[in-house]
Amino acid sequence: MSPPHTFTQTEIALAISIFFGSFAYEDGATLLAVTLATAGRLDPRLGLTSAFLGIWAGDMGLYAAGSQLGRRAVGSRWLGRFTSQASIAKAENWFSHRGSAALVMSRFVPGSRLPLYLAAGTLRFPSRLFAVITGLCSAVWVLIVFAAWKLVPTSWLASRNLWLLAPAALAVPWLLTKIAGGAGRRIALWVRKYRRWEFWPAWLFYPPVAAMCAWLGVRYRGFSLPTVANPSFHNGGIVGESKIEVLQSLMRTAQEFTADAYLIPTAGIDQRRKLLAALLSEHSIGYPFVLKPNVGQRGDGFKLVRTATEADDYLAGVRSEVVLQRYAAGPKEIGVFYYRFPGRERGEILAVTEKLFPVVIGDGTRTFEELLYDDERAALIARTYLNRFPELRLRVLAEGERVRLVEAGNHCQGCIFRDGSHLMSKALRDRIDQISRSLPGFFIGRYDIRYSSDEDLQRGENFRIIELNGAASEATNIYDERNTLMSAYRTLYRQWELVYAIGRANRDLGHQPVSPLDVLRDWKLYRMISVAYPAAD
Repeated sequence: MSPPHTFTQTEIALAISIFFGSFAYEDGATLLAVTLATAGRLDPRLGLTSAFLGIWAGDMGLYAAGSQLGRRAVGSRWLGRFTSQASIAKAENWFSHRGSAALVMSRFVPGSRLPLYLAAGTLRFPSRLFAVITGLCSAVWVLIVFAAWKLVPTSWLASRNLWLLAPAALAVPWLLTKIAGGAGRRIALWVRKYRRWEFWPAWLFYPPVAAMCAWLGVRYRGFSLPTVANPSFHNGGIVGESKIEVLQSLMRTAQEFTADAYLIPTAGIDQRRKLLAALLSEHSIGYPFVLKPNVGQRGDGFKLVRTATEADDYLAGVRSEVVLQRYAAGPKEIGVFYYRFPGRERGEILAVTEKLFPVVIGDGTRTFEELLYDDERAALIARTYLNRFPELRLRVLAEGERVRLVEAGNHCQGCIFRDGSHLMSKALRDRIDQISRSLPGFFIGRYDIRYSSDEDLQRGENFRIIELNGAASEATNIYDERNTLMSAYRTLYRQWELVYAIGRANRDLGHQPVSPLDVLRDWKLYRMISVAYPAAD
């Protein structure tokens, strides 16, 4: 093995000179590094690194100057006579949408970087995105200069054949512009998204939960115990449970507090259309109403139907069993996670989640898509909203026009979750316990409830249960952005500990857990049929 290379004092001095020289003349400093490396007086790695760091540091310095000094200058009395808040806001809006591409092109247009980088700082272009774009462009530029010097024959550089390199030279900024304009924004959103654990994908968030369940399976001596946590639910409510069976049980025992629902079975489209019309007439259900799959999770396939055409399209697309439910307008919604041990007279509330339905408000100038990406939170899941409203994507919303971004009260569909413990009262707790104890074979799960006023809710009155989910449901207050990741995992551990303990108690009473292979089969079946579900409202 050859000994590690050590740089001489002369090389280090030259590298420092190149670094600081790039502040005055970037291209000259880069060419000097190439020349010295070619002559053997400077290690190419050190020359490349010093040129890159000098250029990048200079770029960030210009941004900092614009951020600190430019903003003060714009707000000064002297410049204030030539600018207005409206013009500054318009410039910021332009820079937020086209600044990435402009920054890339400036690297290849002499004389444009100084004013553009100062403007980036002045107009509050995101500092992290600026650092990523300029760092990438600086690295690519230095590599191009080094590669051209090394790979292109000297005779070409001095001959008329140099024009043959023009297409490649033009292709580089074009490609980087595409990266900055499209992928650049996605990278910035990705960074912001992954800094907030509530938006983590399942493969990243749930492995610790799987480890919890494995440990609890050992502790309670049964990995399938959750399947008997609710003996009256298919698989205990883990997967494959019938929504209509649960809702009809609630309609029998708590009709006053349940949004009534009816099954539309699998059949020909004409037959299903006739059955839907008959159910609407028989039960005096008007538009809008809800259609959703009888077997579903996380709001998949939830549709608020406003017209007969929408109903026909839904029934034609979802050929599996569908639930028709009277629409509970709310407009408020909570999730209440309840549990009771077998043999106990009273149950408890583990968590309450307040659900907020985000909206965007038009300003008469920006499109729906622009409004989404300009919203700090909505931008993180803009693709979900755009899939839901494809017809609005490029439409400029009128000033004051409001669009409710989600109807289903599910976090993965874009609903905002907050800890709702302040909404709980003794009267509501007693009401939920009364309803739960009247359901045979139900011990743990989450109620999704629509209501119109906090006062009525806290009196245990005038609310409607729209769903009851079993053992796989979550205490969704964990998704409050104010919670830490560790506090969320502590809540989930407590929740799953209850599921396993209740499952163990039911097994001791004679209920037989379902085989893991059967649960896996039901999960695969659900995955197969859910492919046909439309984007949820």
